[in-house]
Amino acid sequence: MKDKEPELKFEKALAELRGIVDKLEAGDLELDESLKLFERGVKLIQSCSKRLEDAQRRVEVATKTKDGKRVLKELPEGEAISEDDEIDETTEEEEKG
Repeated sequence: MKDKEPELKFEKALAELRGIVDKLEAGDLELDESLKLFERGVKLIQSCSKRLEDAQRRVEVATKTKDGKRVLKELPEGEAISEDDEIDETTEEEEKG
């Protein structure tokens, strides 16, 4: 039975995937090596996609108000959300109306 590989951090997986793409695009590899890299790339894509989906679910939960509505507001450029920030529970429609 094959052991499950430890999960890479998203950034490391993406960096490895970029390296694989560069090697494949160069076209200097033997067919077998290209296939191995391609298969590894597919696994990395699946891993990155899963992590992005998980992150999206976390954001959706974090932006849901008490009444179940979602509030999404753009952050000013370069600003990040801290754990101390409160989520505004009004929607843009409520602010206008």
